[in-house]
Amino acid sequence: MAPQYSSALIVGAGEGVSASLARLFTREHMRVTLAARNTTKLKALASETEANTVACDACKVEDVSALFARLDDAGSTPDVVVYNASARTRGSLIDLNPAAVAQTLAVTAYGAFLVAQEAARRMLPKGCGAILLTGASAGVKGYPRSAPFAMGKFALRGLAQSMARELQPQGIHVAHFVIDGGIRNPGRSEPADKPDSMLSPDAIARTYLDVLRQDRSAWSWEIEVRPWTETF
Repeated sequence: MAPQYSSALIVGAGEGVSASLARLFTREHMRVTLAARNTTKLKALASETEANTVACDACKVEDVSALFARLDDAGSTPDVVVYNASARTRGSLIDLNPAAVAQTLAVTAYGAFLVAQEAARRMLPKGCGAILLTGASAGVKGYPRSAPFAMGKFALRGLAQSMARELQPQGIHVAHFVIDGGIRNPGRSEPADKPDSMLSPDAIARTYLDVLRQDRSAWSWEIEVRPWTETF
């Protein structure tokens, strides 16, 4: 049977997939909390969805601990947690700045670990909950001049697989979403000669919801989405 979820936390919230998830979860009668380093950019979305906003640097242990403690105190401990934060550093291998690479790995993978750890600590005693991690095609195939992003997304995928094997038998649904393609946003859309060549963030959000609704007898740990025109 599929569980009923009532409270969602989206970490790394912003435009695109996060905003679509916030709107969809709200329509599904979930209380939504949006966490990001800069919450000013979330004012319009928070007003639209009646979501709470919390400033949080997902790379900092103290920030993540404080985020979950705050939700506990407010009676809004999430039973759905989405990690949507990532960072990207581009450049040839020999020219990459090591500090920038370390930051990319911290945001893309280490932060996911910190958030998932706090979420699992609260979900395990209840024997239910869902932790959803937003990946990318870079977590399956590394691209040139994008080694840091590939490293981070490969690590994220490994984290998800390990978590799924450990936590799913204990009632926690863990899923990793491979977003294989560009995502439409208000400032970015397909060229006129390539219609439907980008992913709709609303369609991606519906896929997340479909996974949340899966019967536990047939849970997915990984879902890959791409435009229908993608050549693989």
